[in-house]
Formats: sequence, C-alpha cells, structure tokens
Amino acid sequence: MSTSINIGMKEAQRKAIAEGLSGLLADTYTLYLKTHNFHWNVKGQMFSSLHLMFETQYTELALAVDEIAERIRALGFAAPGSYAAFGALTTIKEAQGGEKAMDMVAQLAADHEALSARARAVFPAVEEAGDQPSADLLTRRMEIHEKTAWMLRSILED
Repeated sequence: MSTSINIGMKEAQRKAIAEGLSGLLADTYTLYLKTHNFHWNVKGQMFSSLHLMFETQYTELALAVDEIAERIRALGFAAPGSYAAFGALTTIKEAQGGEKAMDMVAQLAADHEALSARARAVFPAVEEAGDQPSADLLTRRMEIHEKTAWMLRSILED
C-alpha cells in the first residue's frame, strides 16, 4: 500500500505551507490559552461582558486549533502538539498575571492583529503551490482575527 501523497503539490511546497501553518497553530493555541486565562481572571465593572466575550473568543480559537492542525496533517506532516513545540514556534507573549481588564483587552487586540499578520505571511507559499484549501483557511482566519481585533479596540476607545 502506498502512503505517498499526490494532491498536485510538490513535497517541498507542502512542507513550506505546513511549517507556516505550524507557526499559526502555535500562535492560535497560545492565544486560546491566554484568552481562557483572561476569561477566568478578569475583574472590574466590565466583568460580565468581558467574561462572556472572552469565552466566545476562546471557544472559536479552540475550533481553529483543530482546523489548522488537520490541514497540516492533510498536507502530510505532523502537527505540533506540545507546550514545548508551541513555545518554540509562537510569537504571542503569555499573560504575566494580574493584568487589569483594559490591559487584557489591549493585549488580545494586539494578539489578534499579530495572528492575522502571521496568517498573511503564509500566503506566498500557498499561492505558489495553488493550495486553495489552505488559502481558504488563512482567509477565514484573517477575517476572524481582524474583526475580533476591531471589536476589542472599540472597547478601548472613549
């Protein structure tokens, strides 16, 4: 039985895309964890609304983690799946603890912008390979992160 992958892309192309998606996966998982942390630990006058908003966000991120990992697998590569692997790949800074509510909001807004930029950076490899499924995934991720960043930034405005 053959286990070679023949989906119309060269192995080197699939590998470059899988590596880009692995970074996006690490950032997404780290942001999931950070958002969940903020959901648990937010305090203050906006507790109720932020608690619920953060829950919506971490739930969406949890689904995204699975989708990104499964795309990496479909390309024929192992998806990173440990704290050590994510720590080596992520660009998202972990929460330090004790953040005020508006600091949480500002950090998450910046992090969602960073994830959109990270997704966008994978596009050249995806376009070169004609990898429409990865392009669709990246487009959805950018749309979600940019909209979430806008909503979070709106909270910070007077």
